[in-house]
Amino acid sequence: MNRAELPPTAARASSVDSSPVRDILALTARPEVISFAGGLPAPELFDGEGLRQAFADVLAEAPQQVLQYSLTEGDPALREAAARRLTGRGLPTDPGELLITTGSQQALTLVSTALLEAGDVVLVEDPGYLAALQVFAFAGARVVPVPTDDDGLDPVALEEIVRRERPKLLYLVPTFQNPTGRTLPPGRRRAVAEAAERHGFWIVEDDPYGELRYDGEPVPWISSEPPAADRTVLLGSYSKIMAPGLRLGFLRAPAALRRICVVVKQSTDLHTSTVDQAAAARYLRDRDLDAHVGVIRRAYRERRDALLAGLPGALPAGSAWNRPEGGMFVWVRLPDGLDALELLRCAVKHDVAYVPGAPFYAGEPDPAALRLSFVTHPPEEIGEGVRRLGDAVRELTA
Repeated sequence: MNRAELPPTAARASSVDSSPVRDILALTARPEVISFAGGLPAPELFDGEGLRQAFADVLAEAPQQVLQYSLTEGDPALREAAARRLTGRGLPTDPGELLITTGSQQALTLVSTALLEAGDVVLVEDPGYLAALQVFAFAGARVVPVPTDDDGLDPVALEEIVRRERPKLLYLVPTFQNPTGRTLPPGRRRAVAEAAERHGFWIVEDDPYGELRYDGEPVPWISSEPPAADRTVLLGSYSKIMAPGLRLGFLRAPAALRRICVVVKQSTDLHTSTVDQAAAARYLRDRDLDAHVGVIRRAYRERRDALLAGLPGALPAGSAWNRPEGGMFVWVRLPDGLDALELLRCAVKHDVAYVPGAPFYAGEPDPAALRLSFVTHPPEEIGEGVRRLGDAVRELTA
C-alpha cells in the first residue's frame, strides 16, 4: 500500500526565518563564551527570594483560586497594580484599559492579528526589533522601513512614506530602542502622533525598556500625546524589571481594539498563567519594585560604562558607537570595508560574541553594523569580553 504524502505546511510558516539572535545564542552557549549577543537580564539581579515568597503566599492562601482557570483580561489585582505604575509614571490609566498578556511579545501578536489583513502595510524603524518583523511576516503584512538617524525615526521621511504607502500601522520602540539604544526626542514623538491623526494609521508603541534609565530625564510616551490618544497601543513588560521567566506583559489600548484583542487571546491561550499573575500581583503589593528597579539601574549603568570604556581600545579606527541613556544595547558601526558577520566568525574563536546588525533591517542592511548588549555580565567580565573582541579585530585586520 502506497503512503500518501503529508499535506504541506502553511506558506507563511515556510516564509519566516528563525531569529538570528536565537541562533547565535545557541551557538555561543558554551560557558567560556562572553556573550554580548542576547538581551538577557542579569540573573543574579532577579529578586528570587521575593518572588519565591510571593508564590508561596498565594499558593498557601488561595490554592484553589490561583491554580484554576481565570479571566482572559487578566488578574484584577495585577491590572490594578500595572495601571497604578503607569499612572505614577505620567500616563493616567484605568485598570479596565489593560489586558494582561503572556509577555509583551504576545501583546504584539494579538494586536497584529486584530488589525492586519494580508497585504496591509506596516511601517517599522530601520533598523528595528527583529521579533516584530517575524510577527508581521506571519500576518502576511507588507513591511516598509522608515529611515532613522542618531535620534531615531525620521519624521520627515515618515510623512513622505505615509503619503505614498497608506499604512495600517506604525510599530516603534521609541525609548532605548532595540537594537540601537536610541531614544526618540519629544518633538519627533509629537510629529509621529500628529501624522497618525492626519493620516489615520495606528501606532504600536513598544516600551519594554523605559524604566531602565541611567542618565537624563524621562520622555513622555507617544500614548500621552493628545492627537494619538485614540489610535495608540502601548505594550509593556515585566521581563526586564522582575524576571523574563514569568512571561508577563500587558497592552493598553482603546476600548474597541482591546475588546478584539481579548477575543483573539481567548482563541490563543484562554488566559495568561493564573498563578504567575497572582504571584506578580502579590509581589507588587508586598515588595518595593521601584527600589528593586533602582538596584538594576545602578548595576546596568556600571555595565554600560564598562563597555563604553573598553570600546576605543578594541575597535578599529573609524568605528563609531552611541552612548545610550538607558536600556540594554549599544549600536556600533565598523569602518567601511569591514563586515560584522565576518568579524563574528573570528570573535567566536576568541570566545566572545555579539549580533551582527544586518538582520535588524527591513530595508537595505548595513553589513558594518552590530549590536552589543551590556546587561548580562558584570563589569569585569565585560572588560575581558571587550579585550577578546579587540583580539578578534586585530586578527581579522592583520
